[in-house]
Amino acid sequence: MARTVDLNADMGESYGPWVMGRDADVLDVVTSANIACGLHAGDPDVMARTFRMATERGVGLGAHPGFADIQGFGRRRIDLSSEELANLVTYQIGAAQAMARAAGGTLRHLKLHGALANMAAENIDMARTCYAAAERVAPGIVVMTLAGTAQEAAAEDLGLARAGEIFADRAYNDDATLVDRSQPGAVIHDAALAGPRIAEMVREGAIITASGKRIPTRIDTICCHGDTPEAIEIARSVRASLAAAGVTLHKL
Repeated sequence: MARTVDLNADMGESYGPWVMGRDADVLDVVTSANIACGLHAGDPDVMARTFRMATERGVGLGAHPGFADIQGFGRRRIDLSSEELANLVTYQIGAAQAMARAAGGTLRHLKLHGALANMAAENIDMARTCYAAAERVAPGIVVMTLAGTAQEAAAEDLGLARAGEIFADRAYNDDATLVDRSQPGAVIHDAALAGPRIAEMVREGAIITASGKRIPTRIDTICCHGDTPEAIEIARSVRASLAAAGVTLHKL
């Protein structure tokens, strides 16, 4: 059983006066933050504020690049050439590096967002393109990979530092991919269920799918989505359940 894991959350997804998530509260619970880079969500002011809050709390700083799709929140699939895809990631990594530095911190990790992440989980060439682009401008960056997917294989092929990630608030298919959000039960809203479920996965060193299948995997970090109404309750439940199981939290 893993004795030390990271607890991460996606955040910085507000836009102008429109607020999404309870970032300040969630930052008091997690150890790493995946901060939107302005294309699927966020803007320069939101990025600056979120990086500053995370730095002040000693939380690990990460870039969360997605497709340029604010209306669809980066959850709509977009076909891009390899060059366009590399430029998309490079552009967002650069913005995150600058904001992290301005806040007095250093960008430590990368996690793909939404449809970009799901497509890279299915297509190893796409994942390689994204990760190679990030490594070129941020050598040594840690890539969070969806455990058991093409993301993981791509990072290993490239010899990159990586952290295997599982989700506290998402259901899994038997191939280790996430159940599509359009399907019933895809998103877990019950904090009382989420915490013990994750503690069981960490204890077994395996993803537990919606059907009950166990998929052995390396678990380095656990994600609690910041855009769900129950985000803070789920994060607290996960942290408490891990502590009760003897697992220590530490940023990547």
